[in-house]
Amino acid sequence: MMTAPVVETHALGKSFGETPVLRDVNLKLYAGRAAILIGGNGAGKSTLLRILAGLGRPTTGRVTIFGEDSLSLSHQNRRRIGMLSHQSWLYPNLTAGENLEFYATLYGVAHPEAVADRWLDRVGLLSFRRERVRAFSRGMEQRLSLARAVLAQPMLLLLDEPFAALDPDGVAIVGGMVREQVERGCAVVMTAHGPTAVEGLELEAYSVVRGRLAPYGGERRGGRLRSIPGR
Repeated sequence: MMTAPVVETHALGKSFGETPVLRDVNLKLYAGRAAILIGGNGAGKSTLLRILAGLGRPTTGRVTIFGEDSLSLSHQNRRRIGMLSHQSWLYPNLTAGENLEFYATLYGVAHPEAVADRWLDRVGLLSFRRERVRAFSRGMEQRLSLARAVLAQPMLLLLDEPFAALDPDGVAIVGGMVREQVERGCAVVMTAHGPTAVEGLELEAYSVVRGRLAPYGGERRGGRLRSIPGR
């Protein structure tokens, strides 16, 4: 018996007033797979991620997450979603450690202080544990936001431009974390402005142009973007 997809959209459309942002989007993603949505500003990528997270309602079509309609997603399944967006959802007046401890407690994760330390170490910020987030660079904030998104071990991870504002070390850290999440069975949907490879990970690549989704036509084999040496 085939496992049900983690994410499935059926002729998804979204309009703001008279302006269509997403048109007839059909996407299916299974556990342990990663997809990348490639498109410019205003293409509809962020809107689609918000709908998949249950933070927006489609105008037309239907979305199922973990087999449930996204408009009536259970509390249990909402807790299985992690998201990195352009808004960090971090508290600037709290320290890096306090932020992660807060979210660990919110999600009912045992031993929040130890969990916070583990993820701070994983994103290379353990030495900044007691620094307030308001003093962080954009790249440091991006890494901390990813730690926040994964600390409860979600089974669907939505990443809006996860490599933005990162230096090479940050790109390597984030890429490694994405690969680890997929390897443990999480489904990952990420966005980017251009073709972006993750070392050791095969991505199901799609172009998003004026709200329409299509298989990416660039460097791919069988519709999948593979690691590109030197990227």
